Amino acid sequence: MRIAGKGLVSGNKPISFSFNGTEYAGFEGDTLASALLANDVHLVGRSFKYHRPRGILSAGSEEPNALVTMGEGGTQDPNIRATTQELFDGLKARSQNCWPSVDFDAMSVTDLASPFLGAGFYYKTFMWPAPLWEKVYEPIIRRAAGLGALSGKADTDTYEKAFASCDLLVIGTGPAGLMAALTGARAGADVILAEEDSRMGGRLLAEVEDIDGKPAHVWAGEVLAELGAMDNVRLMTRTSVTGTYDQGTYSAIEKVSHHLARSQSLKAAHLPRECFWRINAKASVLAAGAIERPIAFKNNDRPGIMTAGAVRTYLNRYGVAPGERVTVFANNNDAHKTARDLAAAGVHIAAVIDSRHDAPDSDLFPVIKGAVVCNTAGRKRIESITVRSVAGEEKIQTDLLAMSGGWNPSVHLTCHQNARPVWNRELAAFLPSEGAVPGMFVAGAANGTFSTAGALTEGSALAAKALDYAGLSGDPIATPTADNAAYVVTPLWEVPHKGRAWLDFQNDVTAKDVKQAARENFRSVEHMKRYTTQGMATDQGKNSNVGSLAILADATGRTIAETGVTTFRPPFVPTSIGAMGAGAFDKGFKPERFLTSHATGDANGAHNYEVGLWYRAAYFTKPGETSWRQSCDREVMYVRNAVGVCDVSTLGKIDIKGPDAAKLLDLAYTNMFSTLKLGRVRYGLMLRDDGHVMDDGTTARMGENHYVMTTTTAGAGQVMSHLEYLTQVVAPHFDVQLTSVTEHWAQFSVAGPKSRELINQVVSEEVTNETFPFMACGEVNVLGQAGRLFRISFSGEQAYEIAVPARYGEALYRELVKRCEALGGGAYGLEALNVLRIEKGFITHAEIDGRVTAFDLTMQGLVSKKKTCWGKPCSEREGLHDPSRERLVGLKPVNAGEEISAGAHLFNEGETVERVNDQGWVASVAHSPTLGHMIGLGLLKNGPERMGETVRLVDHTRGVDTLCEVVSPVFLDPEGGKLRG
Repeated sequence: MRIAGKGLVSGNKPISFSFNGTEYAGFEGDTLASALLANDVHLVGRSFKYHRPRGILSAGSEEPNALVTMGEGGTQDPNIRATTQELFDGLKARSQNCWPSVDFDAMSVTDLASPFLGAGFYYKTFMWPAPLWEKVYEPIIRRAAGLGALSGKADTDTYEKAFASCDLLVIGTGPAGLMAALTGARAGADVILAEEDSRMGGRLLAEVEDIDGKPAHVWAGEVLAELGAMDNVRLMTRTSVTGTYDQGTYSAIEKVSHHLARSQSLKAAHLPRECFWRINAKASVLAAGAIERPIAFKNNDRPGIMTAGAVRTYLNRYGVAPGERVTVFANNNDAHKTARDLAAAGVHIAAVIDSRHDAPDSDLFPVIKGAVVCNTAGRKRIESITVRSVAGEEKIQTDLLAMSGGWNPSVHLTCHQNARPVWNRELAAFLPSEGAVPGMFVAGAANGTFSTAGALTEGSALAAKALDYAGLSGDPIATPTADNAAYVVTPLWEVPHKGRAWLDFQNDVTAKDVKQAARENFRSVEHMKRYTTQGMATDQGKNSNVGSLAILADATGRTIAETGVTTFRPPFVPTSIGAMGAGAFDKGFKPERFLTSHATGDANGAHNYEVGLWYRAAYFTKPGETSWRQSCDREVMYVRNAVGVCDVSTLGKIDIKGPDAAKLLDLAYTNMFSTLKLGRVRYGLMLRDDGHVMDDGTTARMGENHYVMTTTTAGAGQVMSHLEYLTQVVAPHFDVQLTSVTEHWAQFSVAGPKSRELINQVVSEEVTNETFPFMACGEVNVLGQAGRLFRISFSGEQAYEIAVPARYGEALYRELVKRCEALGGGAYGLEALNVLRIEKGFITHAEIDGRVTAFDLTMQGLVSKKKTCWGKPCSEREGLHDPSRERLVGLKPVNAGEEISAGAHLFNEGETVERVNDQGWVASVAHSPTLGHMIGLGLLKNGPERMGETVRLVDHTRGVDTLCEVVSPVFLDPEGGKLRG
């Protein structure tokens, strides 16, 4: 089926490949689809529900039918679109969703039952009898569902993620895209030109037309050569931009090695399968073109029925005529180009059937005006069509039907931020709404400009606007001469006929299904989509959405504009989870976030676990230690006797600046912060609106209108959201700015009697108790780099927290640990940190569990009487100050050697262990090497008044039943002499 002298593929480089076990030959530059058509292979798959024969419909990523599986075992890839898969030597592909073969599929028996399997049949059929759902219905449905299948083995491919930034991102390389990129590049902007195809040029590669007197593809090649030679331009082929996000962020998937055979040489080259890009662009031009839509008529789904634009692409780009006797069915002028190009290449055109009475004539082929195709014949390949006109019905023998219902601009990316496209009656298509994505300008066919001349002009003009938006200067460049023929279309959505007319080819959704959904009151386009499954296939309705909603509009008596469209969501094309999760192979779905000290900690025997969003060191094992308790006890004594270093970078850090920063702090905290002096730190509580404690932390005043708030690790995100709410909703008049800087700073706690000695080894100015007293803060020089120092303690010992920009974190941590060990101390982890804070009676979210108040924590004195604050009115409710509430106490076993456990419940000694006698619970426990026994913090009814009493601690889960003495929650140094130095 190759046409001599046609196409842009290299006929000098033959390639061998196999499909369904049969060997075929193609050429370099072919896709799997073009190579199959060249070998006269049209039957490639089966549909989802009825397992009807399916052939190649399109030539791009919108393809719903030609899905194949490639590879085996861990490298098996299902649902690969043959229309975008480049041919390579040794390629092996097979049809899917069929058994035992695509030629004879036993599941096609479901097509005979189609009268009983209409829209929503599963909602009606499988409801009764209920016991059969789990035993019969669900197993059968799950076995039959799906298209391609995974192997069940671990994916052995590798994936990468990458980041890029530019002044101008151009999406698509047709005439509009090339002119936009050239305009930006010549203006000196940093330009990224992204194209999902393996070759740039867009539809210029598929058309027989001239630009500036040269073949369009030659002109495109010259432009690309100029762009490729410029240092400020990055050309990205095989890269689909898949989503638009806030602040000029775009996602893209690059197919790095899909076009290469998997081999040892490929692995040796360390080439990933795919790369997931995050691109930040100051502005963008969307020139993604348009997608041709089919027409719904009886049996319009047979192999050998394709879109007219796709047929033209296979002819002009790949040199392949998909049929020998071709018929064209259309409602627009553009499809006549397909007939013209085929006829010029020597392919017989049986007829052009145009639904318009004023369709253009042709000397090359017969044109039947005011006619429609109302049926087709042939099972595994179209054999004939039935044409209906004013003269009646007649049959025409044909082996290829090229249909065109018009073109839909690719507006998908413009809708990813909740914008809706606008219906244009003249073009019978949806166009992007203006300003749908900030900084994005839509040009060419994607904007409804279908002529080449118009696309060239618009691409350059909108690129200049995009540069202006980005704060750059650039003027439109001279537009080359090109075809400026008008696009003329008369809507035709469906040809009425008794029988099934297909809309969604992959999911087997027909026009009848859409009408049935309307009759059953699924009138919303979103409801219709879910009731019929239209648009839920791998192509996400790119071919079927507009036709379906047009039929829904007619069935419900509304206009298309009133009916609206379904929600467009990223990704634009199917994207592998492996690529989006690149770097996390053999990991959980949740991202791993490591501290700057992570590698050094691992080298020193760290045992890590998840804390909030981060991985932190729990303890550090030394030679000879056989349990975590030994390591923990040693680290606690470092801090109590010498000095220890702990990475506390995970604590939330929020930069607060502005004239009203102090007002915001007074509103957010229970205690006064407007009186905080420069260079000082204050501890505070934060309440929810219901009066319960949300978080605690410290805030340091670094400048006149500059504060740094520290939150708990677990509460960082919640506190940031709360402050945003206060500044945007409660007090929008406050002149204050908030910035989360948690990741900007690496921060380390240096605690213990020798902490000041260690700090003085790494800061330039001497730190004394007089120059830097307890709760002081300031900027310091840390081994030659600007840093911050805070005199705060979470251990009860003399302690400091030293912070440097994150890029210096690893180096500083190594240096601190080395100097610490020289002073008889060392690194300590979270287990030791927990012991230290419990010994001192400091709280964390173990105690702040969402049910406690400042009164419960015996911190009611921190609720200022001089001001109001968020949550204070509710905190003053009588019930929240009832002395019988569960309040914070310390606990220690009556017999020092006995265990106590967190989560245990407390009961009065002698009372039965049942719910009605529950007196409280244990929030956190630890073995204190300082005291020589276990200790805990709990919340006990009327707790502070019960010091010295004995209570019974019961934990049925762990089998713990212990008598405990109620003591003060501060086990060590209640006067605070140590931490004040």
